[in-house]
Amino acid sequence: MLSAQAQTSSNKFKIVGYYAIRAALTADLSTVPFDKLTHINLYFLNPDTLGNFNTDLTGLLPFIKAAHAKNVKVLPSIAGGSKHTYYQALLMDDKRPAFVKALVDVAVKYGFDGIDVDIEGGDIDENYEKFATELSAALREKKLLTTAAIAIFYKDQLTEAALAQYDFVSLMSYDHTSPGRPDRPGPHSPYDKAVTDLDYFYTVKKVLKEKMVLGVGFYGYGFGQDLITPGMSMTYKQLVAQYPGAELVDEWALPGGKTIYYNGIPTIKQKTQLAQKTASGIMIWQLLGDAQGDKSLLSAIYQEAYQK
Repeated sequence: MLSAQAQTSSNKFKIVGYYAIRAALTADLSTVPFDKLTHINLYFLNPDTLGNFNTDLTGLLPFIKAAHAKNVKVLPSIAGGSKHTYYQALLMDDKRPAFVKALVDVAVKYGFDGIDVDIEGGDIDENYEKFATELSAALREKKLLTTAAIAIFYKDQLTEAALAQYDFVSLMSYDHTSPGRPDRPGPHSPYDKAVTDLDYFYTVKKVLKEKMVLGVGFYGYGFGQDLITPGMSMTYKQLVAQYPGAELVDEWALPGGKTIYYNGIPTIKQKTQLAQKTASGIMIWQLLGDAQGDKSLLSAIYQEAYQK
């Protein structure tokens, strides 16, 4: 088994887990799987509409200290999947320098290891590339990381130049359908989508293998027999607790005629093997969705990456 020090060197396989800031503030640190991670992204840290970070994060210091003791890097993640209209204003030329400085100041003040940028969809505009360039330059001066979460759904908004600024990007290869699309029932995160998503960003957007991490989801979406009723969602942890054996497959028939689709242990191991060949790590959304013991998806990733 590789040591934690070996895991976290830059050329080793990354295991990046998203973890809620609110949960980190009150976490029993003995239950956080620092020993199986190289990076933790705390979600989400957002400013007010003027770009100020007013939240006191001193309560995170024990969490950050515990992570660092295991050589795990901790980054706050900004924005998130929902729309944040104020980001477009903050990224404009007149406000961007102050916003970049505010982000760097937060990272330095609390001892974070960088900033993770999860600006998505309609929040990405013509100023995104400038923002990525200026933020990465400012963080690099402090020897801190700049990372990003990206997805195929808004590929045309992500320029090669913007993507090249990041130390690495986490490709969110999930949500290819959702509960809001009952007309599109089926797997939201199948293996073949991971293959094509990775290939697109490597061949078209020129993201280097060593700067790309494959994102996997620790949750499932369920759909009914008709094409009208909205679907439902369930964490992997909830699913396997209720349905023994569900950890070994990728779909499960639920009461009421619904079927839920997710990634069980065999597919998660297969995706880890894929990431070893065509990327440089695995990203997890999100760690609190995992089960424990021999049903843990994180343990399956770790074992595949480090114990074979």
